[in-house]
Amino acid sequence: MLRLTLEAIELVDAIARHGSFAGASEQLHKVPSTVSYAVSKLEDQLGLALFTRHGPRVALTPAGQEMIREGRWLLAAARQLESRMRQVATGFESELRLMHDSLIPTEAFNDDICAFEDLQCGTRLRVASEAMTGTWEALREGRADLIVAAGEGPAGGGYRAVPVGTLSFAFCVAATHPLARLQRPLTRADLLEHTAVVVGDGARSLTDRTVGLLAGQRRITVPTMQAKIAAQVAGLGHGFVPRVCVRAALEKGVLVQLQVEEPRPDETFWLAWRPDHMGEALKWWRQRLDRPLLPGILPY
Repeated sequence: MLRLTLEAIELVDAIARHGSFAGASEQLHKVPSTVSYAVSKLEDQLGLALFTRHGPRVALTPAGQEMIREGRWLLAAARQLESRMRQVATGFESELRLMHDSLIPTEAFNDDICAFEDLQCGTRLRVASEAMTGTWEALREGRADLIVAAGEGPAGGGYRAVPVGTLSFAFCVAATHPLARLQRPLTRADLLEHTAVVVGDGARSLTDRTVGLLAGQRRITVPTMQAKIAAQVAGLGHGFVPRVCVRAALEKGVLVQLQVEEPRPDETFWLAWRPDHMGEALKWWRQRLDRPLLPGILPY
């Protein structure tokens, strides 16, 4: 009989992600002592150590790292098999993964989530976000079933996409920024003299996407658009931001909009999915979100 079960891999994976038994216990809805006992029992059965202990923190041993490296593929395959089996039986997937661009807050989908839960179809919903190309990459690599992404998708196809809205951008700086004192449209040379604030692209294998950034530009990279706006309000740099997101800051005068010789075009957002495994949950979400989403859902 195999000593290594999918449940054991899932347990070790949760601990590795959280770095402690206590953190994993919250995810698994178990008390920490139960998690600690299960790990000790598994290590005894395998005859090797999976973790090194450093007080409340734990780290994978080389054997544990190898287990997780291969085990995560097994977990993913098991979930896909479960989903296909359930889809064959009921038409609804066991899980639906919705990924949206980090510019859009997850709470913007709350009404849609409530409507989906009212179906009581049994499909687990997993919502996450990525920045820029990272959203498209999640769809291409099978880490998402449906995405709301910014900009054109990567080459290669395999997916379908419909536009769901556009955002216009304004070049803004803090009222105290040196560029705010120039009484003319800003040139490339003007911008290169000062630091830009940019949102880091979440892509892991696709080429990073940069918008409105000049070659050789000094930059500060932040994780979200909200962090970018906060950095520009603090006077740390310049950059293009969605006009709807900074309306209040512009009205208060903490940010000022400046004219530039090379403005940024409007950004189109896309609803995209892969049509090869269209379960009922994916069909529902595709139809639900196939509507003008922006800028109306942004809570600014």
